[in-house]
Amino acid sequence: METTRGDNDVTPQERSLTRRMARDLDAAFPDLVRVTQDRLYSGLRSMSRNHADAEDAAQETFLRAYRALAGYDPDRIEQLELLGWLWTIALNVVRNRARSASRRVAEVELAGDGGDSRPSAEDEADVATAEWRRRLEALSTEQRTAVVLRHVVDMPYRDIAEATDRPIGTVKSDVNRGIHTLRRIIEEEVASR
Repeated sequence: METTRGDNDVTPQERSLTRRMARDLDAAFPDLVRVTQDRLYSGLRSMSRNHADAEDAAQETFLRAYRALAGYDPDRIEQLELLGWLWTIALNVVRNRARSASRRVAEVELAGDGGDSRPSAEDEADVATAEWRRRLEALSTEQRTAVVLRHVVDMPYRDIAEATDRPIGTVKSDVNRGIHTLRRIIEEEVASR
């Protein structure tokens, strides 16, 4: 879905970036990556099994975005709702990777070499991320996507609606129901300790 919106709905940074990309894509595209990469990675990390998968998905998203932009005329680039458009690509990448992963044989990690068995800060962060991913997996795909884009990526509802091709009221409902479910899951975890 690609829609246009008034200048009042676009951030000045987003408008400046689309104008610069329309004039010189190669010069301005690195700025798109710099401005969006952290939030894109954070959102993709919440939807991926591990750090490497999230990084691969982010790289594939930027590659697809560049290829698409190279085929657009300058007027079309200037009219893009950049963040929502980029997340449309990212969500397609995530869906395609999930489809491909379901067809692959699962890999099993071998036991360690007997070295230091204390968990590192990175291991503990991975555990916390895995716990949140498990909680998010309890949500429907639509709710999980809406919650991650709203509360991890910090996207406005209108950009989430653009990225997911769903009405804004439905997106708000998905976020509210998802948060309600996550709150219930956490309360049950606390009660069972």
